[in-house]
Amino acid sequence: MAHPLHTEITYRYERWRAVTSGILESATSTFLLLIAVRWFEAGALAKALVAGGGSFGLLLSPLVVAVVSRRGWPAAKAASRLLVVGAASFLLAALWSSLAFFILAAVVGMATSAAIIPLLTQIYQENYPGDKRGRLFSRTIIIRIATAALFSKLAGDALAGHMNYFRWLLLVFGMALGLSSYLLARYPSQPLHTDGGAHPFRAFRFVRADELFRRTLICWMLMGFANLMMLPLRVEYLANPKYHFELTVDMIAILTGVVPNLSRLVMSPIWGSLFDRMNFFALRVTLNLGFALGILTFFTSHSIAGMVAGGIIFGVSNAGGDVAWSLWVTKFAPAHRVADYMSVHTFLTGVRGVAAPLCAFYFIRQLPLTWLALISCALIAASILLLLPEVKFGRRARPTSALVEEVSE
Repeated sequence: MAHPLHTEITYRYERWRAVTSGILESATSTFLLLIAVRWFEAGALAKALVAGGGSFGLLLSPLVVAVVSRRGWPAAKAASRLLVVGAASFLLAALWSSLAFFILAAVVGMATSAAIIPLLTQIYQENYPGDKRGRLFSRTIIIRIATAALFSKLAGDALAGHMNYFRWLLLVFGMALGLSSYLLARYPSQPLHTDGGAHPFRAFRFVRADELFRRTLICWMLMGFANLMMLPLRVEYLANPKYHFELTVDMIAILTGVVPNLSRLVMSPIWGSLFDRMNFFALRVTLNLGFALGILTFFTSHSIAGMVAGGIIFGVSNAGGDVAWSLWVTKFAPAHRVADYMSVHTFLTGVRGVAAPLCAFYFIRQLPLTWLALISCALIAASILLLLPEVKFGRRARPTSALVEEVSE
């Protein structure tokens, strides 16, 4: 059971850290790719690497969990140390602004931010009561979303007509990672549970042993690949001259950052409450339908009104996706195995997060963007069909006993 004092301390610092997370979210969703397109005029591979930066961190998450577990480091302290590396990369990129160094800094900076996610999930498992976890998490998301929306507007205005100011933006991203590191160092946390296994992918044995976990991961792979393939194409669609929109930087920031985040801001507390009460798989099906509708609306419309509508639908769905993606394993994993389950989930997210932008920027040279949107919706529809039989398991929303025998691998 979570200690009330630990809950209070964690929630207090999480609210401050949510501000830094909002700034960094705007980097991922809008500004790093916008800088690559508008300032560096980067090619397809470079844009895919920038778009997939955080996903490289997710790929490393099993290794991070294995090292932290083996060393006996408290989860929060380990996360804090990793973010120092990301902060340094952005600060250096602000000083040396070549394309190669910009790509390296974007990948390293966002990768460190993503690689700590299983550690954060373990902290939430330990420090937030199970019946309040979704609501507490969603409240900090509200701060993060509001910050992302506000910062997107301010940074977009600053860059409008002054793209050379992007170095200052990189400096802000580095400072945000540094402050996040400082705050995490003050969280109460415990060392991760260890069984003596040394292999960083040992957590994948839970995929073999837990059939429900395995089937859910397959559904998530289909939906996630479709969504992550289209996500960077929003900026590409609006910023690349070949699509003839000729939008200003501040308008692109509004359509890709401000509009979705304002709708997320409204819906986040609602989804947080539903996560604590609703059948998880029914919730996931609902969110998938929203993502498909948002993709269709945004990419099949050629008007600002249609793009605003698509951004709103995407933001509503993304608000629920924030909570569901971050906390779903706490409903089904044994309490002491949350970080292991989450490391598998984040690793597979990293696989699709790296592969999806590469596929996206390759296919847009071969296919109309509308066709890609339809293909993505077909993948999401397939994930929904696979999820429907799982709805009956959705009430199994509690930590269970260990699913496999403890072995060293």
